[in-house]
Amino acid sequence: MRIAIQGEPGSFSHEAAICVAPEATIVPCAVSGDVFTALEAGSADAAVIPIENSLAGSVAEHYDLLLMHDVAIESESLLRIRHNLIATPGATIEQIERVYSHPVALAQCREFLAGQPGMTATPFYDTAGSVKHLMERQDAKAAGIASVLAAEYYGGQILAAGIEDNAENFTRFFLIRPRRAVKPDLKPDKVSLAFTVENRPGTLVNALEVFASQGTNLTRIESRPVPGRPWEYVFYADYQLASARIADAALDLLAEHCSMVKELGRYRAATGAN
Repeated sequence: MRIAIQGEPGSFSHEAAICVAPEATIVPCAVSGDVFTALEAGSADAAVIPIENSLAGSVAEHYDLLLMHDVAIESESLLRIRHNLIATPGATIEQIERVYSHPVALAQCREFLAGQPGMTATPFYDTAGSVKHLMERQDAKAAGIASVLAAEYYGGQILAAGIEDNAENFTRFFLIRPRRAVKPDLKPDKVSLAFTVENRPGTLVNALEVFASQGTNLTRIESRPVPGRPWEYVFYADYQLASARIADAALDLLAEHCSMVKELGRYRAATGAN
């Protein structure tokens, strides 16, 4: 299976993808939009995308892309995010002057970096890309913050492991496919969907009451602006599923209160982190 990811090989998305499908061929994409283009063009069979980090929150762009494209969520997984300081072989921690990584990773290692006054944090486009960059340049005064996989992939040396400030650092990933190719889960217990309501009093309340009326547990809701339509919003929601009948009934009832409803996926909730 060819799985598209956003980012360089060795990224956390790469790690999540091989946890889902160890024998998969990884198709790296420069930007998130290219991941969805690869699915639609048939150059990838599936994609693994981060959707939410337990500390940094949602990846808003990916929600927007799920709504825009004819894809669906097949499954979800959780990955424990472990940050590591990675340098060229033979380098020492005392030599490091510059530390490259994605801004989110740098922010999640703030306490470690504060204890290293000789190091300057430098934002970079990708965690694994930072390791690729310093290894290509063989810069012994630079380090990257990335996964163990990145160190292994590019031949880097881990100078300090597990440098994240908070151990409760997890990212939720979706495995997505073109909607026509999704393999239905026979025992789904979770639904993700998007909906919009008319801008008048009570419409959002009426929509939310649908979930209560069906006895479903709404576990997450978030709003995103509708591009080109100021002050209008799309609501993204996850709810726990007791049965397929209840999921279908909830969708039918939502359609009575919403101007748009799109089910993004019906799948089994992840129960443990890799």
